[in-house]
Amino acid sequence: MFRDVRERDLAGRLRGFIAEGEVVLNVLARDRRHRARAVLIAEQRLEKLTPLIDRLGDDVAVYAAGQTVMDAIAGFPIHRGILAYGERAPSLTAADLLKADGLALVVVLFGIANHDNMGGVFRNAAAFGVSAMLLDPTCCDPLYRKAIRVSVGAALSVPFARLAPGEDAVSLLRVHGYTPLALSPSGRTPLNTLVRPARVAVLLGAEGPGLPVNILERAETIAIPMAGAFDSLNVATTSGIVLHHLATCPT
Repeated sequence: MFRDVRERDLAGRLRGFIAEGEVVLNVLARDRRHRARAVLIAEQRLEKLTPLIDRLGDDVAVYAAGQTVMDAIAGFPIHRGILAYGERAPSLTAADLLKADGLALVVVLFGIANHDNMGGVFRNAAAFGVSAMLLDPTCCDPLYRKAIRVSVGAALSVPFARLAPGEDAVSLLRVHGYTPLALSPSGRTPLNTLVRPARVAVLLGAEGPGLPVNILERAETIAIPMAGAFDSLNVATTSGIVLHHLATCPT
């Protein structure tokens, strides 16, 4: 499970994933949404991290190795000294996830193919109280090793589901009582004037193409005012600005 990590990342691991570092291991031990099944750790860190490893449970296999051996197993230098192999939580449909109690703020992603951006959006989602994430079929995997690392473990703690091919996100959101807010440089409503609806979904598209036209035509469009000729931001940066506003403005 820990051999040639990068090559197997590209091939996929079905229901498994690889996570790196002490912070991410803490998330696995705390949230238990996704289950750790094995840990590979640099032997010089084993004593210090034993209390954390114990919190993972007796059914988690623990392997210790010297740093040189560990790097050879993984196929690249493991600077954080920890790799965990985990099992994904059972998949939910988008509709099932939206039915969950207590949801008020949701993020929906379209065409996010960059793992750094995916991890950044999940990190912001956790920081600003997002209840759940929906991803369209073209989005990359939030549980890819790099996305988990960039998210600082948030991809393991924020619930997410994929929209089915052809599933109408705007209609689905409205049926479940959410106001869809679509981010666009040409949005009709400036973000700083937006009053938050009680239940709201933030819709974000990939840099460049943005959101599909049929989404923009049926959602309330929101723009972030910018200086000069600039009209767009990195999608992870955009998510942080919008989610901070929604987390702090009155409903």
